[in-house]
Amino acid sequence: MGFLQRLKDGLKKTKESFVNQVTNIFTGRTNIDDDLFEELEEVLIQADVGVKTTFTLIEKLKEDVDEEEITEPEELMDYFQKELQSLLQNDEGGFKFDKDLNIIMVVGVNGAGKTTTIAKIAGRYKEEGKKVMLAAGDTFRAGAIEQLQIWGDRLGVNVIAQQEGSDAAAVAYDAVQSARAKDVDLLIVDTAGRLHTQTNLMEELKKVKRVIDREAAELNAGVEVLLVLDATTGQNAISQAKLFNDAVDVDGVALTKLDGTAKGGIVIAVKNELDIPIKLIGVGEAAEDLQNFDPEEFIEVLFSSEE
Repeated sequence: MGFLQRLKDGLKKTKESFVNQVTNIFTGRTNIDDDLFEELEEVLIQADVGVKTTFTLIEKLKEDVDEEEITEPEELMDYFQKELQSLLQNDEGGFKFDKDLNIIMVVGVNGAGKTTTIAKIAGRYKEEGKKVMLAAGDTFRAGAIEQLQIWGDRLGVNVIAQQEGSDAAAVAYDAVQSARAKDVDLLIVDTAGRLHTQTNLMEELKKVKRVIDREAAELNAGVEVLLVLDATTGQNAISQAKLFNDAVDVDGVALTKLDGTAKGGIVIAVKNELDIPIKLIGVGEAAEDLQNFDPEEFIEVLFSSEE
């Protein structure tokens, strides 16, 4: 099964709920009026598009109506899809590894799918011929180190680890040094799936980032911070992202579990409200279900009439 079909299957809940409601608004009436915009506003907010983003979209559509002299609701739906694509543009999915050593520091709360996302990224780039190493920087959660080591064994990649309760920054330091010594192409550093409200743990996260940045600068290595967000948490994911971004300057988002929500509008909210690129989306459990985000493909699949 190709990823396009996986994407269609994974977005089925969103399509059946959000998209069908939107389609009914545009096709179920003969003229464009205030009621249309009010109904659309309600559906968008319920689909986790977010209040700010919803207002932006509605204003853009009203401008389109005036500027293009649109009178048919069905014609306006085409403009609605274009405005969604426009909001999501400039997102270049995936990673550009242009250094000898490239480091991805992965952050996010427990339960977002952080460890499996790390494993899927590692597996993909190992298959592409890159030498990959993992760092078990989540020294806080019981079993986290062992979980990452099991993935390392399955994938055939080295895992740098210390004992539970160790200094996470020290693990990161060891990992960067080891990656350099072993000519690793990609080092993925796990971090504690901390609650974003735990100040002490957020401070530890900043410390880990400082250590990675310092060591990477000496090696001329590339560093990216990837935030893993669970799409099913809706607007709570936005507040998480803001706090993580304040702490460690997030470079990109991996949005997981899109297949588990009927509110796929969170994709639009993440991009528009945070201005952080969506690098990856996950629409299922299989390794192939985590793929580079393509905004055009995403909107096309959502609004396609094909099953």
